[in-house]
Amino acid sequence: MKFYTANEIRNIGIFGHGGEGKTTLTEAMLYNAGLVDRFPNNTPTTDFDPEEIKRSISINMALAPLEWKGTKINLIDAPGFFDFYGEVTAALELADAALIVVGAVSGPVVGAEKAMAMCKDLTEAKEKFGTSIVPIQLPILEGGVFKGYVDILNMTAKLFDGKGEKEAPIPGNLQAEAESLLEQLTEAAAAADDDLMMEYLETMELTHEQILQGLSKGALDGDITPVCCTAAVANLGVIQLLDNIVHYLPSAAQSKLPKAFKDGKEIELTRDGKMVCSIYKTVNDQFGKYSIVKVHRGTLDASVTPYNVTAEKSEKPTAPTMMRGKKSIPVDKLNAGDIGAIPKLQFSNTNDTLCDPADVVEVEKIKFPEPCIGLAVTAKKQGEEDKVISGLNKLLEEDPSIALERNAETGDVLLKGLGEMHLDVTCAKLKNKNNVEAQLADPRIPYRETIRTMAEAEGKHKKQTGGSGQFGVVQMRFEPADEGVDFEFVNAIVGGVVPKEYIPAVEKGLREAMVHGVLAGYPMVGIKATLYDGKYHPVDSKEVAFKSAARLSYKAACIKANPVLTEPIYTYYIWVPNDNVGDIMGDLSRRRGRMLGMTPTNGGTEIVAEAPLSEMFKYATDLRSMTQARGSFRSEFTRYEDVPGDQAKKIIEQAKREDEDEE
Repeated sequence: MKFYTANEIRNIGIFGHGGEGKTTLTEAMLYNAGLVDRFPNNTPTTDFDPEEIKRSISINMALAPLEWKGTKINLIDAPGFFDFYGEVTAALELADAALIVVGAVSGPVVGAEKAMAMCKDLTEAKEKFGTSIVPIQLPILEGGVFKGYVDILNMTAKLFDGKGEKEAPIPGNLQAEAESLLEQLTEAAAAADDDLMMEYLETMELTHEQILQGLSKGALDGDITPVCCTAAVANLGVIQLLDNIVHYLPSAAQSKLPKAFKDGKEIELTRDGKMVCSIYKTVNDQFGKYSIVKVHRGTLDASVTPYNVTAEKSEKPTAPTMMRGKKSIPVDKLNAGDIGAIPKLQFSNTNDTLCDPADVVEVEKIKFPEPCIGLAVTAKKQGEEDKVISGLNKLLEEDPSIALERNAETGDVLLKGLGEMHLDVTCAKLKNKNNVEAQLADPRIPYRETIRTMAEAEGKHKKQTGGSGQFGVVQMRFEPADEGVDFEFVNAIVGGVVPKEYIPAVEKGLREAMVHGVLAGYPMVGIKATLYDGKYHPVDSKEVAFKSAARLSYKAACIKANPVLTEPIYTYYIWVPNDNVGDIMGDLSRRRGRMLGMTPTNGGTEIVAEAPLSEMFKYATDLRSMTQARGSFRSEFTRYEDVPGDQAKKIIEQAKREDEDEE
């Protein structure tokens, strides 16, 4: 493959709902470009991960570059299932134009809707949600069978004869519709360019070249969405689609460059200059690590020592490669606007900027979707915990939309992602790549305990076993601490009834005891403990005795101080279509949620509510089900609140049963 300039490159992302044929269409285009020997193919070029093969779905973004009539087309096959929208986000950032696949039978289902909306975000044209849909082909159907199409721009028909496409007259029953679509096409082209509009208003017509010019500009600006018809699995209309990509969609030279910063100040990137590229995806496979990059400026080749601006370290110079599925094809260089990969980078990860050290520039980072569901992850085999965590940390490099964190209160290690399938696939990848199995379970809720009233109690520890004994007595008062204070210890001893050298032992004993509350064993917080009296023995008193006495006083007093169980409350910001607002509000009420407000948004409503974490940790799955995957949300911790009496009783009883089972 020769080296192309930005004018000769098309970076095309392929998006849409899962199961609509994106990967099949990608494979068909590769076949027509002479890069695939057989079509259809049971092992598509861009679905090569073991989990993709097993599940027959796309999970990862994959590249499939091809050459077509003097143009390099970098196809970017993106997943359609919403659990893998981190990959879709990376694909959108890599792409300069989007090919959105809509099934002729299913129509514009939610995946196509979301792809359109994300493309509008990409072009910063949210206010233009009503993008002009412009058919440039009209399907010819006979008995429900796709037989060919009318090329509206050229006003010719193409019929499939089993060997390819041949020109034919436009069927009489489609002539009027074709003429009407040509008129719409002409008007749309004129509306995309002021000069063309003036020409159109004067003559009420445009030339073939002028229509093509207007449509190309409209597609670049996001005002026009050309619509083509193909039957990918039968390889019908695919050649014309490739022609249309070259004719209508913007080149890499026309695409908008990302924001960039130098010495803390925003600068305007151009295609010319010292090399600057961004890492959009990291892959670890059996051959090592490689990073998918897009070159924004200059030329990437082995003569450049890539400087990682994020890590502030230089990588070893290396020749880039071109990825086609899992196949790595060595190349000498990648020009500005092109997409490829760099193998074996030591310090670099997804979202890092690489540049020529002679001109240090940092590119704005991608905003990947935040995890919205977390499950407890453990090793399936005892003793393999470290292997699981190590393997998952490697997968974090590949997928920025997953996270791994330990809950300090429950001890759970939480694997977080965009959905339950996302987490299942992550664990499957762990097994495939690291030969270690993990299992997922519902996480434990980090309940806490506190007290609502004041109570006093004596704690007495006395032990005599021959020789010196152990003796310590404390009189203590326990009461609610000031808001926001987890624990406050007050030494109110007067007259040395408890010698000062034993005071720290009392505090230490309390802190150790508060790890377990008096109701269900959850951590006790929000307590002010005052030591106001006690006794000691000049021979038998020891630190250990006063620690034990403090623990006894804590248990005796707190059980009398109206102890309560508290639970974490989160604020949820939920975006849903207007038609789903009532269902969502009713569902939140059943989850003990409280509405805080609603705000109309572009295409829907934002609902703000508070709800207990215990009712919401699988909300991502439920919200998708209720909104046909159109809804989304984010959450943030707000505070702790008392658990209602009936719920608290169940939690306490469950904790007691678990304690009995352990015994």
